[in-house]
Amino acid sequence: MIAFVEGVVAYAELDHVVINVNGVGYRVFVTGTTSFQVKEGENLRLFTHHHVREDAHLLYGFITKEEKELFNRLINVNGIGPKVALSILGAGTPDQFVFAVRSEDVNFLTKLPGIGKKTAQRLILDLKEKLDDLATLLPVPPLSAGKGAAKAVPVSKGLGAELHEALTSLGYTEKEAHEVVRSLAEEITEGVPLESLIKLALKQMMRQ
Repeated sequence: MIAFVEGVVAYAELDHVVINVNGVGYRVFVTGTTSFQVKEGENLRLFTHHHVREDAHLLYGFITKEEKELFNRLINVNGIGPKVALSILGAGTPDQFVFAVRSEDVNFLTKLPGIGKKTAQRLILDLKEKLDDLATLLPVPPLSAGKGAAKAVPVSKGLGAELHEALTSLGYTEKEAHEVVRSLAEEITEGVPLESLIKLALKQMMRQ
């Protein structure tokens, strides 16, 4: 089992990053929030879940052990596969999801990608009593690869990343948020309030 992957970011796509580990490139599937934060050439450690299928061996990566543990608990729920679990984690912050399950917030859960009312109720039934130890998850974990690692810019310090996270928290998909943030690139400058960018993004969403 591969517990974590640490190396230099070769490149990042919307749903995965490729990490160069001693000349070998590992493709690791991540949330859109994570892929948006990482930068080419920086050092990065991702805690990984190794998923084995008949036709492929896939790695899913997470910034913290707690986020990985939440992912593991999600995929143990009937009907939740790795892709859906990753989409759930990418649509909000881990603590938002934990709070929603513990407070039985079906309305919030059904806004997550791939989650209908029955699945939301199953999540609550299966996980409500199993998330107490994860209730203190940080909403925005820092990107770090240990001592000597290049420091990544956390979401709270990147206006574009903050906008991306705000849109996914409102229920938009990773792809929708990514496209809108990219289209507003010229508007995302220092000094522009996040609230103003959110309003611009929502107006653009409404026109689509």
